[in-house]
Amino acid sequence: MYLHMSICGAYQCSSPQLVLFGGGWCPPQPPKLLLDTERPIGFRLQRSGKSQLALKNAALVKFVPKAAAASSPSSPADFSEQLLEVKPKQKSQRIAGIDQDELQDPKLLADPDSCFCEFKGVQIHHKICDAESLASNLSEEITISRVSDNTKSVGFPMILLHGFGASLFSWNRVMKPLAQVTGSKVLAFDRPAFGLTSRVDPESHPPPGSEDVRPLNPYSIMFSVLASLYFIDFLAADKAILVGHSAGSLVAVDTYFEAPERVAAMVLVAPAILAPLVEQNFARENQRGRNNQKQKEHSDSDNYPILRIFSMLSKLTKHIAQAIMHVLKGMGDMISSLYKKALSALLRSAIGVMLIRMIIDKFGIAAIRNSWYDSSQITDHVLQGYTKPLRVKGWDRALVEYTVAMLTDSSSKPPLAKRLSEISCPVLIVTGDSDRLVPSWNSERLSRVIPGSCLEVIKNCGHLPHEEKAEEFVSTVEKFLRRTFGASQEQCLQAVT
Repeated sequence: MYLHMSICGAYQCSSPQLVLFGGGWCPPQPPKLLLDTERPIGFRLQRSGKSQLALKNAALVKFVPKAAAASSPSSPADFSEQLLEVKPKQKSQRIAGIDQDELQDPKLLADPDSCFCEFKGVQIHHKICDAESLASNLSEEITISRVSDNTKSVGFPMILLHGFGASLFSWNRVMKPLAQVTGSKVLAFDRPAFGLTSRVDPESHPPPGSEDVRPLNPYSIMFSVLASLYFIDFLAADKAILVGHSAGSLVAVDTYFEAPERVAAMVLVAPAILAPLVEQNFARENQRGRNNQKQKEHSDSDNYPILRIFSMLSKLTKHIAQAIMHVLKGMGDMISSLYKKALSALLRSAIGVMLIRMIIDKFGIAAIRNSWYDSSQITDHVLQGYTKPLRVKGWDRALVEYTVAMLTDSSSKPPLAKRLSEISCPVLIVTGDSDRLVPSWNSERLSRVIPGSCLEVIKNCGHLPHEEKAEEFVSTVEKFLRRTFGASQEQCLQAVT
């Protein structure tokens, strides 16, 4: 007995006579449909490899006794299992063009001149450029040649602090020239959550056995501040020049307020520091006006008793209003605290991590191009340098923790904008005239707030003067240091083509 098998079911032939059709066997008369439950016992399926109908999702098969087909290479169960095991190949996930299936340890991605040191349980990636022993670097485009060996040097080492989403890679073009300008060592390090610095879990930080009574969040600004001070000691220096770009300027300024005696000068490049809306002079004028008003009211109250009573009632009302505002402020702080906790929990969830990955994937490369005045100058080498940290294990969760640390950072110190007038060390502010991320007018206002600061605006330049206009940037810094520390270096800049 033979059966014809197709995707519709099995058909039983009522006649032993079969007709050859299309390379297979077909019954000459309308067959009877058999269901799976009506298959003859003791028979199994055997595929016909010569049938052309099999190529059209219809296979001609016949039932043969098990004993006669003992040498068959497969069984119905094996065949069905093979069909079930056929799965479509999953497409590898990519973020900003970087394959996310094979993330690596940061040290495996390090450059030949990379260095690592442990600070408070975090392996910090850094590079050092020494004026005395500079290794050749094919990626550099600028060199500085000394005209005279008797020229003086600044003598202070320099710490470079990158901005958000960047790494020490952004300083590659200027590290060697700045080392020759200062005549000392220049050190750049990757802040936690960026570059090749290790990604740690803040919940399990610091490691067991640490002497820290109050654990410090490695993704907080204060951790980067303490790391900066640590590297000043690491370079065996009493003071250092801090150079901060964008958000790195926040770290530089906070490091100054943490230990002003350790900072020789600051260079703030496109500083992401919001300048106060009301300048200090205007505030002093308002205070002087309020004092004059109080003196006038006091003289009037002596002459008019009714005015004295009115003044007392006014002060009482003012105290009551202040008490109410104090209560409302306490309630506002409580609500703000609850809001921050809820937002932190949301960001640390799978949704928050997915959101971070989507933002980096959709806007990461676009943000790099938007940082330049002329995006056509951006090479593949630059894009690879910025996207390389996306190959590090845990990069996405580290960015989440960094964001949470910025949102929940609660410091008892006055706001930074109110303390800028207290800076007394030499400060240079460098900005591009076409910065689309931190507009140049903000840097101009900062220069008016920080006493004695110098402002330099580089033309036809975006948010990255030290990358897009590296030659002009180094020249500007060199002139500032010479003017500040009296160094009479005669140096010239030349581009290497």
